Order: sequence, then C-alpha cells, then structure tokens
Amino acid sequence: MKTLLLRSVALVAVAMPIAAHAQSTGSQDFENEILVTGARTLGVEGIELPDTPKAKQVLGAEAIRRARPGQAINDIVNLVPGVSFQNNDPWGASGGGFTIRGFGSDRVSQTVDGIPLNDSGNYALYTSQLVDSEVLESVNVNLGTTDVDSPTASATGGTINLRTRKPGDDFGIMTTMTYGDVLSKGDYESSRYMRGFAMIDTGDITGNGLKAFGSVSYTNYGVPFNPAGEVNKTQVNARIYQDLGDNGDFLSLAGMFNWGRNNFFGSEDIGTLLGYYDGEITKRDRFTLYEASGEYPCSVPDGQVYQGGGIAGVQERYDDRNGCGAAFYRRYNPSDTGNIRAASRFTLSDSLVFTFEPSYQYVKANGGGPDDLREQFYTSGGQSYVGAFGGGYYFGQDLNGDGDLLDRVAGNDPSQTRTDRYGVVSNLIYDLSPEHRVRFAYTYDRARHRQTGELSPMFQNGTPGDYFPMDNPLTVVDGIAINKRDRLSYATLHQFSGEYRGKFMEDRLTTVLGLRMPFFKRELNQNCYTTSISGFVDCPNAGQDLTAYEAANPGYALPQTRTYKYDEPLPNIGLTFDVTNAVSLFANYAKGLSVPGTDPLYDSLYLDENDKVKPVPETTDSFDLGMRFREGRLTAQFAGWYTRYNDRLASAFDPDANDGDGATVYRNLGKVEKYGIDGSIAYSPSRNTLLYVFGSLSKSKIADDVLNGFCDAGDVTDMVIGCGAVGDPLFLQTGGNSESGTPNYSYGARGQVALGALELGAQVKRTGKRWVNDTNQDRVPAYTLVDLDARYVFAEGPTGGDVALQLNVSNLFDEYYVGSFGGTLSDFGTAQIGSPRAASMSLIIGY
Repeated sequence: MKTLLLRSVALVAVAMPIAAHAQSTGSQDFENEILVTGARTLGVEGIELPDTPKAKQVLGAEAIRRARPGQAINDIVNLVPGVSFQNNDPWGASGGGFTIRGFGSDRVSQTVDGIPLNDSGNYALYTSQLVDSEVLESVNVNLGTTDVDSPTASATGGTINLRTRKPGDDFGIMTTMTYGDVLSKGDYESSRYMRGFAMIDTGDITGNGLKAFGSVSYTNYGVPFNPAGEVNKTQVNARIYQDLGDNGDFLSLAGMFNWGRNNFFGSEDIGTLLGYYDGEITKRDRFTLYEASGEYPCSVPDGQVYQGGGIAGVQERYDDRNGCGAAFYRRYNPSDTGNIRAASRFTLSDSLVFTFEPSYQYVKANGGGPDDLREQFYTSGGQSYVGAFGGGYYFGQDLNGDGDLLDRVAGNDPSQTRTDRYGVVSNLIYDLSPEHRVRFAYTYDRARHRQTGELSPMFQNGTPGDYFPMDNPLTVVDGIAINKRDRLSYATLHQFSGEYRGKFMEDRLTTVLGLRMPFFKRELNQNCYTTSISGFVDCPNAGQDLTAYEAANPGYALPQTRTYKYDEPLPNIGLTFDVTNAVSLFANYAKGLSVPGTDPLYDSLYLDENDKVKPVPETTDSFDLGMRFREGRLTAQFAGWYTRYNDRLASAFDPDANDGDGATVYRNLGKVEKYGIDGSIAYSPSRNTLLYVFGSLSKSKIADDVLNGFCDAGDVTDMVIGCGAVGDPLFLQTGGNSESGTPNYSYGARGQVALGALELGAQVKRTGKRWVNDTNQDRVPAYTLVDLDARYVFAEGPTGGDVALQLNVSNLFDEYYVGSFGGTLSDFGTAQIGSPRAASMSLIIGY
C-alpha cells in the first residue's frame, strides 16, 4: 500500500526543478547525463533534485493522481507559482484558459513527449483534448523559457511539457470509476459527472524488454449554466516500448485518439458578468444570469425548418427560431484529434548519442452556432449569385418546401478545420569529456490547415443536422456546397540549434550556452474575396460568372496566395553555482519568439501587395535570478525575473495602412516590461505530513500609448485627451499601464496528512485582480478557491497497487469569479463564468 511519503515526494517536486523531465528525448538525455549522474541527493524524503539554470517546476505522477480523475492537467498545474488557470467547468473537458508570468496560452508552448499541441495556425490550446492524466508520469513547466530543440513558433511565455509514463515491467490492471455532481445554487440535475478509465500493462512480453500499455476512458456529464449542455468524450492511449541493451537505448511508439462531442455554455461580456452598471461593480447571481437568454426546450417553427425542397411546410417568416440555438443552449464544439509519436535513443559510441523522434498529428474540429439560411439570391452589379455574401447565406432555392424563395430557415454555420501535421525532433549529443558536453539538434514541423465553413440544417428541437457539416454539407442547385470561408495554409518550421553544457570549480559551477535558429514560413491560400481589413470575406460558389460582382466591388481583394517568412537567432545562457551543500544560486537569460498567427495575416490580404502590413515577430529577453535551499526535510526556491517583450502584436489603428487612409490592422505596438517574484517552500515535518506554500507577484508596464484613429468633432467637444482639433491623432492612454488579463499576484498552500489508511489533503489558492483592458479602466476582482481531497485505502489490487476510494471537492465555498479572458486594448471583451462547487467520488483499483 502506497504511503503519503510518496505523494509528499511528488508534491515537493512541484516546488523544485528536476532536470530529469525535460521535453524531448534529446533534451532529457542531454540534461540527465551531466546533471543527474553528478547531482547530490537531497534531503526531503530522498528526492533527487539537481540544479538547473532555468526556472523549471515539476509535478510528479502521484501528485497528479491526487486530483479528480479526468481533470484537465493544466488545472493541476495551477499549483505552480506564476501559473494562473481558470477551468471552464469543474470536470475538465470544456476547456479553460491560463497565463504563465502574464503571458497567455497562445504565447506558451505545450507539448506531449516533445510534440507541439498548440494549434499551428493561431497557437490556441484546447485543454479538453490533452491526454488522460493517468497515463502521465510528470508535467514540467519552463517559466519564460524553452528547450533549444522545441518545435514551436510561439513560446515567449514558456512551455508546459507532458511526459507519458513508460509501460510497467510487470503485468498490471488499473481502473477508475468516478461519479460526481455540482453542489451549488440552482437546479443542476443535468450536471452529473460520470467517467470510467481502464489501463492494462502487458509487462515484459518477450523477456528482452518489450512491453506495452493501452488505456481507454469515457466521460459524460451535463454542463453547468446550460440546461441542454452535455459533454461526451472518449479517449484511447497506447505505448509500446523496447529496451535496447542496458545503456538507456530504446525504441518507443505511442499514440492517442480523442473523440469529443460537447454542447457547452458560451462566454459573456465581462461587464455583464460583473454586473457593471453606472460605474459600480457588484456580483450578480450567476445562477439566474441566463434565465432570459432563450427558451428550453424549444421548437423551431415548421416554416423555418429545412425540408430539402421536397416536403411541404407552413410558410412562416423568420422570427429568430423561437430562441432555438441561443448562445447558451446549442453551442457545439466537436473534435476528433489524434497523434502518433515515436522516440528512440541510440548509443553510436562511448561518447556519441543520437535521438530521433518523428510524429504525426490529426485534427478535425469546428466551433460555431446557429445562423439563417436564405432562400433568395444575392444581387450585385445587377446579377444574381449564390454563396456567402456579407455574412448571409444565399441558396437561390426553396428550402422549407412552401413553394417560394421568400423565407429564412434555421441552420448552423460552424468554422471547420482539418489539420495534418508532421514533425521530427533529432539530437546528436557528444561528450567532450565527463564534464563537458555538446549537442546539435534539427527540428522540423509542417502543418497543413484546411479551413472551410460548410453549413448544416437545424433540427426542429434546435440541434444541428450534423456535428461536422464538412462531411454532409448543404448545397445549392448546382450541387456545390456553400462556404462562409475557404482557405488552405501551410506552416513550416526548419530549426537548427546547438547547446554546450560544462561543469567547473570541482563541479560547483555549471554553465549552459545555447542557440536556437528557427526558419519559419506561412503560405496562405485564400479562395474567397476579402472585403475589409478586418478580414471579412465573400465566398461566391464556384462556376458563376463573377465579372459583374468584381466590377461592383472594386475595393475587394481577389482570391490569392501569399507567403510570409520569419527567422530570428535565439540565444540562451545559464549557470548554477553551489554556494554550500544546502544553498545554490541559478541565473538564466533566454531570447524568445512568437510569430504572427494565421488569422491576422489573412486579414492583411485586403491590402495591396505593396501596401500590406507585415508585422515582425514578437521577441522577448527573459532574465531569471534565483536561489534554492535544500536541507533535511525542507526545500525552497525563490526567483526574481524580468522579461522585456518587444514588438508586441495586437490589432490597432495604423494611419499608414490602406494607402494612407488608415485602418485597424494587426501590427506591432512597441515594448512591454514584465517582472516579478516566484517562490515556494515544501516542508515535511514527518513521514506522514507535508506542507507546501507558494506565491508569485507580477507587474507589467506598457511603454507607449496606442494610436486609435483620428479625432472627430465630438472628441474635440468632449475634450478627449490629445484632441485639440478635428483630425488630430487619437491615442488610447495605455502608456505606463499594466497589461490586461493576468493577475497581479497569486499565493496558496497545500497540506497532506496520513492517518493510517486514511489520507487527507487540502489546498487553497488566492488569485489577484486582473485588468479588463490595457487602458486599465476596470479590474476583475480577486477570488479564492479551496479544494479538498481524501483517500481511503482498504485493500491491495489484484495485480498490485491500492484499492481505494477517493473524494474530491472543488471550489468548496462556491466562490463566484470571472473565468479566463485574454484582455483587450480598450473594450470589455468576454469571459466564461467560474466553475461552481462540485464533488466526486472515485473507486480506484491498481494505484
């Protein structure tokens, strides 16, 4: 039976960096050989804790298991100082958002076994699609830095690296069965949570080190705040592993497939969530906030239901579908995602090691909601057309079977994406001597994005006719599907890097010198007409004579192809110095890069080739200086950090765009300084108890005001700052302000105690205020979350491990808080509602 000792050890790992959990096999091997072998064994219950120049934090497997089964792994990482995660529901399969040291998830690279998980187009990260926590052995967080072989084009804020467990040496079976519910105000009968997970380890199949595991999980629950909401998720994981001799060489092949079908609850204007009226902020009752947002259950009127042109119906003009498909009742985000990832290590000589890790990823997903299908033609230049124009869909045919072309019927228009992504991470590692080591790495990443916007009908009860309209789209009379977007893009990365690591002064001083050189290319193929600098498009169906349409709209950008290229040398320098046996210092400098995403570059196609806005990439210069203390049962780490991030990317007014007429475009906005302190202390007063405390303070400072257009007469009359006359430049007052969307502080603690077979744990985290926008007009209030967990072990499993009951309670005091939001320049933006109180009970066999 496992004791609290092991779980204490794992939790202490949250507080301290461990080189053994780097990102790729090459990075892991490069750090392990020179650091772990020569590292001192530390004092907190036998944890090995080698120093590293980078500010890393590690979460071990047993600490992961203490969380609710099925929970999003990024919610568990919320114990790391500097990380702020807001979950979209208590159970983890509806997504969420986070920041690391003030950088949002689109500027943080997340990987599993070295392969990138962020969308290669816009760098979005979908935490609901990450691997099941039961198959992970560790999570490593690099605060503000990345490894030199990282396959990423956007990691100015750091990386989160997931490592899959190795298959066990012995045959074993592990299962979890979980039931939970929301315990909060209001009627949440639809929020019951059910999840099952099973994993089998084959053990050594051949007697020569060949072993494998396979797992499957199924999750189903109702979504809080949405009476029609439901999440269904099935995931399969597998890994086969072959040892090659006894020197650490191996071959491995792993895979994952995630099938998700969820009807979620939507985001809301932050001002509404805060109850913002007449300048005063009050907490509104989240449980009655959406009473008027739609009628459920609902029924679409007969005349608004698509009949395929063949079934007679009652003619009835559009009346908003009786509320069917309202934002909080019928919002689907289905996804099919999977990957295959190989890893290998080969010792070529006593001093030369080669690692090779190819991978393939597949994504099929969409997101969107209800819209209207119009029976009439679209008219432009005196000609009639079918297709998508001005945000409307024109079929030129009877859709509800009433014999005319006068109606609008209910439909759905999600944005469809299908991605095929191939990658390779390879390392050649050479030992110059036992104290000095170098490596050379080549990284390749290529993603093909096919982005379309096919339509589907809406059933009479408000549900979409097809989860994936791309598979069975609605067509016009010529049999061609209508698309609200139609584009194909390729994102290609070639990256060369090198790193040196050496030990001096009788191994008291370790130095690291590295250089990452990425060459990144985006190829954009736009098949629609771009109608504005904001990226709106018209997509006429193919096969039509568009001469009159083009003549009537001479300002529209024609379908076209453009290519953008980016490269930037990214050095990093680090060192650790052992002052005494208990105290060490570490310091690190790293340059980071974030390349513009696909969407804003497509928007730029509206401008002429010689007038296009091509923003340069964001770059960061990040510095860390810290101290670690290890003595007996006490470990601690404190670090100060400073990041200067240059050429900040955001949408803002550019007076030189659009032939000097000015336009709001995606462009560089100057410098932002970020700085702060992270710290954590772990203390185990006895073998059966643990106390862990952590905290962070962070500040940011925007260097410049942002141009927002030109002053009009009203601005002059209202004496808006800087508006002395009509035509003067109008600036948003952002200079000297803090960036929005990130808390100014966070702190928390976790305690554990074992009372025989009963183990109890509790954790609390206070998250500070967040500015709503960069003009710093209003702030979202701070909030505190308290979670409890208890485990009672009452037997040993049939193949080893424990048989236990585990209770998890999240948001114990049912705290009202605003969920994740990215922040804007001057608007309020939108956010999710914070997760309500919820509890679950799990039967666990095998751990």
